[in-house]
Amino acid sequence: MRFKSNLKNVRTFSKLVAALSSLEKIAWLRLDDENVRFTVIPDTGSQVWATLSMDFIFDNYALQSQEPNNVINLELPLGPLQRALRSALNGVSASIRLTKKDGIPILSMTITTTAAPTKEAQGVARFGAVNQNAGGRGHDDEDGMFVHEPLETNLHREREKIITQDIPVRVLHPDTVETIMQPKVREPDVHIQLPPLLQLKAISDRFTKLAVAEKTSTTSTSSTTASISPKLELSANMHGGLRLRLDTDTLQVESEWTGLENPELDPSLLTCALEDHPSTRFRAAGPDKWATVRVDGKDWSKVLGVGRLEGRVIACFADDHALIIYVYIPQYDETGSADDSVVTYYVSSYSL
Repeated sequence: MRFKSNLKNVRTFSKLVAALSSLEKIAWLRLDDENVRFTVIPDTGSQVWATLSMDFIFDNYALQSQEPNNVINLELPLGPLQRALRSALNGVSASIRLTKKDGIPILSMTITTTAAPTKEAQGVARFGAVNQNAGGRGHDDEDGMFVHEPLETNLHREREKIITQDIPVRVLHPDTVETIMQPKVREPDVHIQLPPLLQLKAISDRFTKLAVAEKTSTTSTSSTTASISPKLELSANMHGGLRLRLDTDTLQVESEWTGLENPELDPSLLTCALEDHPSTRFRAAGPDKWATVRVDGKDWSKVLGVGRLEGRVIACFADDHALIIYVYIPQYDETGSADDSVVTYYVSSYSL
């Protein structure tokens, strides 16, 4: 089993790992000849399936295993990976390889950075220049040709620094990973492109704080603020409408977006005829026909953290059942275009 590669798109990679680590501490990483997949399945809350092409984050990679397509499955702690990528953000280059240390498998990340010269080194250079003029020779040396100059090049040159970050991993048996199945969801009733997620997150967080404050002020129990988990109602229609609502016994607030895009479906990818698709019926029913899901406010805030990737986001509503969010991360090749990588979130709807 062998894997080593240079890293590229480190900033985007770091943003993705930060979004995943807000949901869970551990991810399953699957590498093969074409794709890299991150799977996050917490005990409670939203699940994530992120599939990116190998060329998106790896460069000049070597991958080898005894499995078909050279598949390697790893259990990976996201916290150490996030810290390593943070160190690589300002580096000149970074590489990663699967190896062992004291018999324990690790992903070892090697980061090359540059360090500016120290003040002490710069001080030596200035002192040398002063002494050079102290001899009173003026601007010519003894033969009238050139002035001796202090050697400052090496003192001002940026110094190379190597940082190594070791991330402990577990190598998983293929049979174990095959049991990790992506959730099956019925055809969505509504699909809509969401507004900027960071904008939606700011409003959602405001609603959650209102609900927590209200609950804290009215409850007579010893529940702490951290244990309060308000539910938000998210609705969309097939006429460009999206609605976020908080509805409690004493508080009702709502935000609504209009003019959003309902993308056209590709008939070749459907399991039924387009005219029989649920979204077609929702569109025909008019703008008053909404599909609704109820989400945990705090978990929803973590999901919206993926907005830092700044990709196009499509939300698919299965009314009163689940919300599937597809975050498309644009990537480009030498011709200027390539297929998007996609991060998929599965968010269950809570019952009333």
